[in-house]
Amino acid sequence: MEIGKKIKQLRTQNGLTLDELASRTELSKGFLSQLENDIASPSIATLQDIVEALGTDLSLFFRADRDEQIVFSDEDYFVDVRENSTIRWIVPNAQKNEMEPILLELEKDGRSNEILPHEGEEFGFVLAGKIVLDYGDGNSISVAKGETFYIKGSRAHTLVNEHVQTARVIWVCTPPIF
Repeated sequence: MEIGKKIKQLRTQNGLTLDELASRTELSKGFLSQLENDIASPSIATLQDIVEALGTDLSLFFRADRDEQIVFSDEDYFVDVRENSTIRWIVPNAQKNEMEPILLELEKDGRSNEILPHEGEEFGFVLAGKIVLDYGDGNSISVAKGETFYIKGSRAHTLVNEHVQTARVIWVCTPPIF
């Protein structure tokens, strides 16, 4: 982590000049400039004073910033091809997120993995074709193109394509389980 860069970023986000930050921290403008340019390194006590003057604390300051990817394309997808079915993880590494969307393609007689009972919920949107949602205890629900399903994860369930046309389903699960 570039500490100086992060200090400067917080300072400018707070609309402070170096003079104003120097006044709040009782540090010299020259020293703060050296910190921001990563020429000097602060002691932990000094860094704590700086981040408090910037309206945060050390734990938030050192929280790992990651460049959050917002848009995904074909080259980002992880694809798992099985007999009569293809799963595309729409958001790679979704295990670190609170929900996990996949694009499921089921050819004739294709079947998803059985999802065992779990805490959480699932949402599906049928983009093409028609599927049967086998939702525990012999409950079978037909879901056609343009329709959605929303279920609790409390029962074992699978998606099945009993039709000739390939079915395509956006399937979102929370928490991630695929």
